[in-house]
Amino acid sequence: MSAHPAIDATLSRIGYRLRRVREKKDLSLADLSRMTGISKSTLSRLESGQRKPSLELLLPVAAALAVPLDEIVAAPRILDPRMPQEPRRTEGRVIVPLSRTQGEPKAYKLTIPASESEPFTRTHAGYEWLYVLSGRLRLVLGDYDLVLAPGEVAEFDTQHPHWFGSTGRGSVEVLSLFGGQGERAHIRARPAAPGSRRQVEHADG
Repeated sequence: MSAHPAIDATLSRIGYRLRRVREKKDLSLADLSRMTGISKSTLSRLESGQRKPSLELLLPVAAALAVPLDEIVAAPRILDPRMPQEPRRTEGRVIVPLSRTQGEPKAYKLTIPASESEPFTRTHAGYEWLYVLSGRLRLVLGDYDLVLAPGEVAEFDTQHPHWFGSTGRGSVEVLSLFGGQGERAHIRARPAAPGSRRQVEHADG
């Protein structure tokens, strides 16, 4: 018997909730696969309970379905009126909160216009995880200047000088998961095609 029956019960309902939201949006598994870059078979196993849910699967799905993550993961709860859920615009970027609970980490969907392409690095306490949904994301992290394509991920300690935005050739949509703890900086990307920009894997202690 599991030591955490409440957690097991919540996890067991994720597939059903995901399928219910998808069907309510009148989307097929193939549609959702195209929107997220996640294979149709993986989405099918996720909905049937044969695939264990993870943030790397659920965050892109929640963003594509335009619903808060906790609508898929947890039972409805009373909203904190101080927590904005409607899209807001900050420095030209459109930010949609995907988490309704207080505390960390916080999840957001960001839409960054092509005009937001001039780097200005900054540092602050915390740790950030980015997943590119569409477009091409330019990430400046310390001495590295990278371009990430849809489906690629970056993680980094925000105490390192950093900036991310558009390459200037179009808008970009990104999932951001931000928390208060960070120890290492990681950048993970798909292997670069021959003749294309070299991708980098980096870690700082």
